[in-house]
Amino acid sequence: MPKSPNQKLKLLYLAQLLSENTDETHLLTTQELIEHLAANGISAERKSIYDDIAQLTDFGYDIIQVHSRTAGGYYLASREFELAELKLLVDAVQASRFITLKKSRELIKKLECLASRSDARKLQRQVYVAGRVKTENESIYYNVDTIHRAIQDNVRIQFTYLEWKLNKELMPRKEGNLYVVSPWALLWQDENYYLAAYDAQYSVMKHYRVDKMGSVRLDTGKREGMELFEAVDLAEYTNRTFGMFGGEQETVTLEFSNRLIGVVLDRFGREVDVRTRTTDTFTVRIKAVVSGQFYGWLAGIGPEAVIAAPIEVRDKYVAWLQEISSRQSIV
Repeated sequence: MPKSPNQKLKLLYLAQLLSENTDETHLLTTQELIEHLAANGISAERKSIYDDIAQLTDFGYDIIQVHSRTAGGYYLASREFELAELKLLVDAVQASRFITLKKSRELIKKLECLASRSDARKLQRQVYVAGRVKTENESIYYNVDTIHRAIQDNVRIQFTYLEWKLNKELMPRKEGNLYVVSPWALLWQDENYYLAAYDAQYSVMKHYRVDKMGSVRLDTGKREGMELFEAVDLAEYTNRTFGMFGGEQETVTLEFSNRLIGVVLDRFGREVDVRTRTTDTFTVRIKAVVSGQFYGWLAGIGPEAVIAAPIEVRDKYVAWLQEISSRQSIV
């Protein structure tokens, strides 16, 4: 009998069958492997299956044979990713605001291919976690790729910056005029992706939401602002820029009730300088970009968070609270 054209692909088909259809609770017998191969136009005998399994094992596949009269067979025991690791990745993709719903589904579908079909169904159930707000900018994948290329090639980028309008459409700011900046780093903060870039026009480091960037492309000019970027501690920059909203940077002393030490360390890290103030309170001295987001964070904690210094920042905070209160009373 002449050999099938697929005969040379026998080992590949066998590896695929074991990868897609087996795990610790789902085994394939030698006869089932022979039938699967036959369905793909590949002839096989029991002895050849034993030899093929041995070759795949020698190559590095962790194939286990279970000897049992009723439930014996072969299964692929280990993979590049364990099921628990894939669940973690699926949840991270699902939770990421900057990945669109369409792209999330595409990524999760690819992650499913790294598990057996039985385990893939367990990942599919994770897709339907209660709906989370996702970006609607489908070009974010390509934006990130372009930004990385610009950083690697040491060139600037140009783009339009988008904002929401009342008709719920993302539209370019500044009548669609291009922003031209030198990209230096991508940051993750508050479930969003940000670009830290140098703006030569104002000689400052700025940040931009990547999902609000449109038509990102490489610029011919070389990057600028290296000295400023090298002087920036990105971890500190991210922590002090509340919600990544801009404002004036200040050195601020905050006073908290002792029970809030966990909240403070979660926000500013274990390296923050903590000092006892009274038996019930402590202070921290931080660098913060003073903005509405910063005040909002303090207000959310309540009366157990106090701006101790400087007085100017405290007064601005009080005025901010009073303005909110007055506007509520107007309504």
